[in-house]
Amino acid sequence: MYDKDKKVFFTGVGDKSYTRLDDMSKYVKLATISAEDKNFYKHHGFDVPRMIGAMISNIKSKSLSQGASTISQQYVKNLFLDFDKTFKRKIDEALYTVRLESKYSKDEILEGYLNTINYGNGMYGASRAALFYFGKDVKDLNLAESSMLSCIPKAPSYYNPLTHYDNVKRRQKNVLKLMVKNGVVSRVDAEDAYRKKIKIKGEKSSIKNKYMYYQNATLSELKSIPGFKNFNNTKGLKIYTNLDTKAQDNLESSIKNEIGSKKDLQASAVMIKPEFGKIIALVGGKDYNKSTYNRAVNSKRQVGSTMKVFLYYAALENGFTTSSQFISSETSFNLGNNNVYTVHNYNNKYANKPISMAAAVSYSDNIYAVKANMFLGPDQTINVAKRVGIDAKLKAVPSLPLGTSEINIIDMAGGFSSFANLGKRVEPHIIERVEDGDGEVLYKSKNEAEPVLNSSITFILNNMLTSTYDPNFIDYNYPTAIRLNSKLKHKYAIKSGTTDTDEWYIGYNKDILSLVWLGYDDNRKISNIASPAQNIWYNMTEAYEENKKDVWYKKPNNLNAFFVDPISGNIVTDNAKKKKLMYFIKGTEPTGTIKVFDEDLN
Repeated sequence: MYDKDKKVFFTGVGDKSYTRLDDMSKYVKLATISAEDKNFYKHHGFDVPRMIGAMISNIKSKSLSQGASTISQQYVKNLFLDFDKTFKRKIDEALYTVRLESKYSKDEILEGYLNTINYGNGMYGASRAALFYFGKDVKDLNLAESSMLSCIPKAPSYYNPLTHYDNVKRRQKNVLKLMVKNGVVSRVDAEDAYRKKIKIKGEKSSIKNKYMYYQNATLSELKSIPGFKNFNNTKGLKIYTNLDTKAQDNLESSIKNEIGSKKDLQASAVMIKPEFGKIIALVGGKDYNKSTYNRAVNSKRQVGSTMKVFLYYAALENGFTTSSQFISSETSFNLGNNNVYTVHNYNNKYANKPISMAAAVSYSDNIYAVKANMFLGPDQTINVAKRVGIDAKLKAVPSLPLGTSEINIIDMAGGFSSFANLGKRVEPHIIERVEDGDGEVLYKSKNEAEPVLNSSITFILNNMLTSTYDPNFIDYNYPTAIRLNSKLKHKYAIKSGTTDTDEWYIGYNKDILSLVWLGYDDNRKISNIASPAQNIWYNMTEAYEENKKDVWYKKPNNLNAFFVDPISGNIVTDNAKKKKLMYFIKGTEPTGTIKVFDEDLN
């Protein structure tokens, strides 16, 4: 893999040749079979008695904790299949396993498996893992080292010798017991191996394996490109990515500094160049050594008030302006059938009078958002989200703009890129080009941008999102990002989103879009967190924009600019104490009394 400057940042298995089974320690083979598939040489791809036993155990425990995959099945899954637990995937796995077993010998299957299995920390194959963990050639591993190595593939994060040595020692004890039970080592040798002190080196040979989440996301994207899911070429691939190593380093250090000490709290973040959707930095978790799960690629989370941006674009598209008013006060909606929906603002702060859309954006006012959603109809917000590439299933309910639906992190960044790109939809992507070992181009990104939104309306929306840190909006409430006002050196459109379980921060300008998510994998409530998402976003974004000129969007010719009162939206003079420059499509600027839309909700 190459970064944007065509410098190698990952070599895959290219720095170590394929290792024949005869060139591996016999203990690696024996320990692996005992740990993963004791009947490997007896079955024809499926261990039926073991499958029945696992099924009975799962029924009794009312869980799916017991598995019965053979080495052949695991090899097939690693080479050709996704890890989704679907019925179709299971059928494909069975068909591939039958074909594998019919074409190759058991030794060939085991050899392939041991050369491709994930041993954690970016180490695929027993040869690379042996060098990484023990500083030895795989043929020289003793029983103690081999039995420990065989423990890792079951759960590379949990059984990581670098970070969870006690976990791997407990599993090593069980593996050695199985080896004794299977008659491949003596009890005395097993006990000696368990007691043997093993020094874990954790040194990567040649080029260092960094940016593991980015690598993981690159491989995931590669499999999504037609023709590469089952790609098999012994000459290897050269993958040219959009990775900006400086931006990636700043992103990773920002997360570590802000939440490194917060146990179990997880993070994910993405940085995108809006023009064509190039992902220059990506993190899928706080620490890859502790959790290889890539949240940026695989997770879906409640997006909170970041969803309001899609709503407010829909409102502007349907005749609203930045000055359009709803009354902000605690409100209960009668939805029929004795179903009453009551909406609250954060900290129960209300204007108890009409406020402008700009004020609603600045404070992230929930009352205004729900009223606007009900006035327009939720389908309008959903339509905008779909147009910018949000494929998640969104429920057409009053609470839609409060972010109760779950959306993938990269998808959310891609959707917001359409706003950063003045209405042009882009496909977020890591890979720019793929070549084979001979340099023949197999794939090249199109880098296209498709107009899906009105550029003038998008300009109005982007300008309105600067109200989130504008001190002119300090009134009965504070703008949600006011802490950034004195720190920001560049102009951004910013929107945050918070639920009981998730914290989001998204900000962008013409040059860069940055998104940060924080939360717990088990969906526990977030509490006592002092704006780490905001701090991470600020640090990673301003570090990227350092020493760059401020870039913002050029005003379209069909817009007029007026100073308005931040709260009411009424036009004021240049001498007004509080004012905000807002933009209006010609002919829609406020004149006289502004209509309060609440009267149309009943």
